[in-house]
Parts: sequence; C-alpha cells; structure tokens
Amino acid sequence: MRLSELEVERRLRRLKGWKRAGKRIYRTVKFEGFMDGVKLIQEIAELAEAMNHHPDLSLSYGRMRISLTTHDEGGLTDRDFKLARKIELLLRSRGL
Repeated sequence: MRLSELEVERRLRRLKGWKRAGKRIYRTVKFEGFMDGVKLIQEIAELAEAMNHHPDLSLSYGRMRISLTTHDEGGLTDRDFKLARKIELLLRSRGL
C-alpha cells in the first residue's frame, strides 16, 4: 500500500543522505575507484533479491545513484523504506 505524503516525509527524515524526487527516494554514494562500486552493486543486489524488491542502480567511476520506488503501487511503500534502511546499514558498514 502506498504511503501518505506525511508518512513519506516522516520516514525520509530518518534516512541519512536520502532525498525524494517525485515518487522515488534516492541516494548518491561516493567511493574510491570503479571496482568498489561493482562490489557494492553486488551486495545491494543480494539484499534486494532477498526482499524481491529491486532498486534502480546507476554506476560511474567513484559514484553510484540508488533509487527506490514501488512500481506496482505507483509510489513509495513500506518496502522502499525497509530496503533503504538495509542499504543504509550496508553503506555504514563500509564507511560510506
């Protein structure tokens, strides 16, 4: 079920570095080199696959954009924020 505007804003305040663009939340991550990003994509993919909820990931040298939405609900749901929290824990564990 899609979250209300108020609930989206409340949850977004709890996520460091995440922003909103329309029906999505996103975060840009910076890191050293290209292969660090490839490894990070693999780790995020494993989290996402376990939840059956898949983000849009864009990788360039030293930078990645992670974007979440629930396509079949037409906006943001609890699933987006659960995955964002898991990604956030992963990023923290890597010092990002």
